[in-house]
Amino acid sequence: MIADIEPLRILSFELARLAASFVALLPNLIAALIVLVLTWALARYAWRGEARLLRRWHRRPALIAAARTLTRSLIWFSGLIVSATLIFPGMSATNVVAGLGVGSLVVGLAFRDIFENYLAGVLILLRKPMRIGDDILCQGIEGQVEQITIRDTYLRRRSGELVLVPNSFIYSNPTTVLTDRPLRRITLEVGVAYGTELEHARAVFYEALSGLDTVDAAEKIEVFCQGFGDSSIDFVLRWWAGSTPVEELRSRDEVARSVKRALDDAGIEIPFPQRTLSFLEPVPPEGIKPS
Repeated sequence: MIADIEPLRILSFELARLAASFVALLPNLIAALIVLVLTWALARYAWRGEARLLRRWHRRPALIAAARTLTRSLIWFSGLIVSATLIFPGMSATNVVAGLGVGSLVVGLAFRDIFENYLAGVLILLRKPMRIGDDILCQGIEGQVEQITIRDTYLRRRSGELVLVPNSFIYSNPTTVLTDRPLRRITLEVGVAYGTELEHARAVFYEALSGLDTVDAAEKIEVFCQGFGDSSIDFVLRWWAGSTPVEELRSRDEVARSVKRALDDAGIEIPFPQRTLSFLEPVPPEGIKPS
């Protein structure tokens, strides 16, 4: 009989001890719950002032979203550490931070590429090296910027395909923003026959480029004699036109047609490739045997 009562005593003792521990810990639980509620309220409402400040600074929506996520994460991180130290008095905030530091190192090594893209995206959004609608060129990848997020930049190729480029790739490689300015200088090489009078050819080129719709009249037109080619004397024509790829193609088309028409009217030849062959001994005509 006594043997049957002993387990009940042990069980009741343990339950009483747990109840006393719970009652002793109840103020800490209530305090931790209050901290969590305050953390939720701070994460929910404190962001509104930050969002208004970022909009006042005319920051991009993707950067505002990233700042909101980062702010809420930091607030919740701090609130959870305070709550954990209240519930477990023997665990100090220093121990929690040290443990999280080791865990963060492991996570950082595992997700290194993601963090690189995230940081590169924040820097790109802050510095604004390119805008939505700009045409860029990076390591052979060319297209129009449609969207910039924290992780990727969306490029639309001229052939219609959508390319998702990681931000770390753009940030760590030389990137050319083709439409950074409204105008871009365009170059075209043209060759004329060796018998052409060069000053006359130069005047013809100037006249051909002047007054064209796609050639900016406010910028200077330049014509240079480049050198002696295999079959022609080469000129370089330089002018300013719209900076988008479509505007460049239209301008090249108009200039090429105008130059060809002006050279034809002036009687200046654009020579075909020619080659001169020299023989050490006379070559007899075909069908005649050498004597």
